[in-house]
Amino acid sequence: MAETVAVQRSRGNTGVWIFRILVIAGAAFMLYSWFAPWWTAKVSVIPGKDHLVLRPWGVEAVAQVRANTDKSLYSMPWFFGPFMWTYLTLCMLALAASLFVERKISLGRFKISLATLMIGIVGFSYMAAVGIAYGVGELKAGWADTNFIGKSTIRNAMTGTRINMVSELLIGYWLALAAGGVLFFLALIRWIFVRGPKA
Repeated sequence: MAETVAVQRSRGNTGVWIFRILVIAGAAFMLYSWFAPWWTAKVSVIPGKDHLVLRPWGVEAVAQVRANTDKSLYSMPWFFGPFMWTYLTLCMLALAASLFVERKISLGRFKISLATLMIGIVGFSYMAAVGIAYGVGELKAGWADTNFIGKSTIRNAMTGTRINMVSELLIGYWLALAAGGVLFFLALIRWIFVRGPKA
């Protein structure tokens, strides 16, 4: 009997550590997608590429774009960048805490692991952030009378001339969406790896 209990505990500990490794990998995936550019635009009259680059904390523009366009058409409010960095910090703290939290909380008639809830919220909120970024991009492109994705023309604020622009989503956008999905999926399957009354 004692040997059976010891084996079960050993298997349980192994499952816990496997899941912790998966969560750490998911957090690393999220960080990688965070720093990867999500969207880019190339302006035909400017040499090179990536003249506008969308990242989770805002849009970066080369000097020529900043000097010849209305910044309000692509920039976010001053507080947006700090807000998004705070969001990332909270997500990483939540994922780190979920590695060791064993408490369960009641949601109506159901009890759920706090760790599961934390991982699920991080994953779902990141997917939502990716979707919102696309929506805001479409909205701002509409205000500028351009296309967020594909070919369009923009107006030079100084001369009024029309300039061709090509924009597209980058792999970073899809990686971010996938990272959120992976974390949410891990929350759903946590019970497979972490069992017992304190899971």
